[in-house]
Amino acid sequence: MERRIRQLLSSLNVPWKYPEHAGRLSAIRQLLELEPVPGLRFEIGKAATREQLGRVHTSSYLSHIFDLRGKNAWLDVDTTAVSTGSIDAAEVAAGTAIAAVEAVIQGRSESAFALVRPPGHHAEPARARGFCLFNNVAVAAAHAQAELGCRRVMIVDWDAHHGNGTQDIFYADPDVLFFDIHRASPFYPGTGQLEEIGVGLGEGTTVNVPMPAGAGDQAYLKAFNEILVPAADWFQPDLILVSAGFDPHPFDLALNVSFEGFAAMTGILQEVARRHCKGQLVFVLEGGYHLISLSRGVRTVLEALAGGTLQEPSITGLAEVEAAAAFHRQAFVSDDPD
Repeated sequence: MERRIRQLLSSLNVPWKYPEHAGRLSAIRQLLELEPVPGLRFEIGKAATREQLGRVHTSSYLSHIFDLRGKNAWLDVDTTAVSTGSIDAAEVAAGTAIAAVEAVIQGRSESAFALVRPPGHHAEPARARGFCLFNNVAVAAAHAQAELGCRRVMIVDWDAHHGNGTQDIFYADPDVLFFDIHRASPFYPGTGQLEEIGVGLGEGTTVNVPMPAGAGDQAYLKAFNEILVPAADWFQPDLILVSAGFDPHPFDLALNVSFEGFAAMTGILQEVARRHCKGQLVFVLEGGYHLISLSRGVRTVLEALAGGTLQEPSITGLAEVEAAAAFHRQAFVSDDPD
């Protein structure tokens, strides 16, 4: 679809704007400067090493990607391109996810949020897909296991798109529980069926919850409370990672999760993390391409992590209808019993 759109725009001489761009992080930082979150502290990220990336990606794939450093190229037929700084940015994105995990495991913070781009959850062991070059959350999970003493890692992916790359990497791994709630196929990338539960020793440690278009807060919170929480209680994770995409917000036209819904999901994950792994909870930014909902969504999660008051999500429009009914009621309802 993206290729077809580019072809159409080319024929019209209209410039096509790549939706994954540096402005995504700039918008988040600008909002956090305008509306600071009490208790929030920033730390600088770092670039991942080839050894760290090689825990989840093949050597031949890494060589191919590094050969593109400083170049402009399309990598697949759907959405993934690189420009002159893309490889450097992708190394820093994966390394910053590692740095966020280290900050939590080393006790500098109970929770952390890696504000990174490009995203990572579509990147497979030997293939770039969906704006993703390196699988940031998978690199961080593998580092936590290899270097930080975390035997069991739980990854929660609430991006609107299924995290096909993360699933592929850990599909046979019994020590990584992958929970993914997403818009169902044929929505991109078309994976994440209910029946995809892992293979071999990893059978049962992949949990997919495909959602119909327009699903919102009530469905997501039901899935968290009735599927994710029991799964975590069974798995007993040492660390929880979150692939946090903000394209489930209605501004991205795929699903209908509100800012209050993101905060409520964060609160549930905090409770699970405190019950099982000393509160060790790390968010890694994935998708979200409408700059207003992206920046506001990130701030909402950060405020929840910092201990802000969580507002209960409401059914959209219900309060407005009740207010309108009260406003109009006297025009239609008489106090006269006759």
